[in-house]
Amino acid sequence: MSETVKLTLDEVRALSLSILTKSGFGPEHAAAIADTLTTCQTDDCQSHGLFRLFMCHDTMKSGKVDGHAAPVLKPSNNAIVRVDANAGMSLLAFEKALPLLIEKTRANGIAAMAINRCFHFSALWPEVERLSSVGLAAMAMVPSHSWVAPAGGTRGSLGTNPLAFSWPRSGKDPFTFDFATSAFARGEIELYRRAGKPLPEGVAIDKYGNPTTDPKAAMDGAMLTFGSYKGSALSIMIELLAGPLIDDLTSLESMEFAQGAGGAPYHGEIILAFDPAQFSGGRVSDNDARAERLFADITDQGARLPSQRRFAARARNTERGYVEIAKTLHDDLRALAEDVRAV
Repeated sequence: MSETVKLTLDEVRALSLSILTKSGFGPEHAAAIADTLTTCQTDDCQSHGLFRLFMCHDTMKSGKVDGHAAPVLKPSNNAIVRVDANAGMSLLAFEKALPLLIEKTRANGIAAMAINRCFHFSALWPEVERLSSVGLAAMAMVPSHSWVAPAGGTRGSLGTNPLAFSWPRSGKDPFTFDFATSAFARGEIELYRRAGKPLPEGVAIDKYGNPTTDPKAAMDGAMLTFGSYKGSALSIMIELLAGPLIDDLTSLESMEFAQGAGGAPYHGEIILAFDPAQFSGGRVSDNDARAERLFADITDQGARLPSQRRFAARARNTERGYVEIAKTLHDDLRALAEDVRAV
């Protein structure tokens, strides 16, 4: 078993803030990013926790992201909330626009947030769970870089294109899922490479279009969607809804914009929010009971609801006040902290 290091939740956030600030992110951006990384690490979401500090640092080094960009909320008289991230990270733009999204959802029953001109690296479930925590159902989608081959293809045309959804449950953790439409998340492949482990079969092809289990060959080639043509179609839908629909980039265009520079992809994000009180005609309790009957029927037969393990990790880590990360990751983060101190 590999060695681990214990970090308190305060230490996770402090380490994040330190590296982010020294990398060049302003106080508001650093705080928004650190909060999300701490949330993910608390839930033992290793691929989107402290590990993502390397991508944040690389994004700043690329010279394209503005670590001090102030998001701009655009006025609207409809149910669409538009926020221009101004070439900053997406998380601060989401924070600034969230109250208005909630307000418009309460007023109209349904509303959407379109984040434009943002760099995005983070998990989506913290965002949709912010909405389910106030009693709204929500879903979120983003493209990325064209790292993923369509079903039957031989090169990357699509992004990892995650889709997240959260359904509020009274007195219980929400029903939440957040998954990439690629068979593996990009960050997971990097974690496999760092650990020297082969990938499962059927998740990637090399640069010649041949199946591979080598993480390095996968990074040089292309990833595959889950579910063959079904996953591919879903990924294309996300390209359209989070790209042309909101006047922003597809994964192909985001890759072209990067011009080979490392770091987070540059594109847009769409978040949809639904008010159960309005959609159900005020019969929220009756319809919550229907939902709970469905959940009970699933779990009673031994099946697991999405995110149950994540919620268990959250409860465990919150109670004991610390998380455990691989010592190799901790060593690399300390080295990164030293490197940015020298910049």
